[in-house]
Amino acid sequence: IFVGTMLTLATVTHAQNATYSQFVEELLESNIKTWLQEPAVIDGIKAQNTKHASLSQDDIQRLDQQWRAERKSTEQPLISGILANPTSSFLKEVKEQNAGLFSEIFIMDNKGLNVGQSDVTSDYWQGDEPKWQQTYLEGPGKLLIGKREFDESTGKFLIQISVSVVDPVTQEAIGAATIGVNL
Repeated sequence: IFVGTMLTLATVTHAQNATYSQFVEELLESNIKTWLQEPAVIDGIKAQNTKHASLSQDDIQRLDQQWRAERKSTEQPLISGILANPTSSFLKEVKEQNAGLFSEIFIMDNKGLNVGQSDVTSDYWQGDEPKWQQTYLEGPGKLLIGKREFDESTGKFLIQISVSVVDPVTQEAIGAATIGVNL
C-alpha cells in the first residue's frame, strides 16, 4: 500500500508540474515575450552590456559583494541606482499592471549582472546560477522553468521562469530575464 501511495503522489506531482509548465509557456507567449521586447528592456540591456564590456571577473565579484553588503546597510548607492533606472521603473510597472501575477521580475546583462528589477534581489550577479547560464549562454529562445515552490515570505506557491532576451534586430541573445509567477 505504501509503495502504491508513493507512486500516486509522484504521478500527481508530475501531472501538476506538467500543467504548470504548460501554463508558464502560454504566459510566456501571450504576455512576457511582448514586454521583453520593449525599448526599456532592450535598450537597458544594450547600454549595460556596453558599460560593463571591460569588467573582469574580480570586478564582478566586487560588485556582487557590494550589493550584498548594501542590502544590510542604509547606504545603498548600487542598489538605488539600479532600482531608479528606466528598466527597473518599467519592470515595476509591468508587475503592477499584472495585478499580482508576478512576484518579481529582473533582467540580466551578458555578464549575468542585474540591469533592472521590480524588487531588490539577494545578489547582483546571477551569472553563477542556472537562470542565466541555461538561458543567455544557451542562446535565443532558451527557457528554464523552475519547480513549483512555496514562498514563505509571500505565503504563495510560485514558479520561477527564466528566458534569454533577444535583440529584435540581430536576433542574438543579449541578456536574460527571470520572472517569478504566482500560481
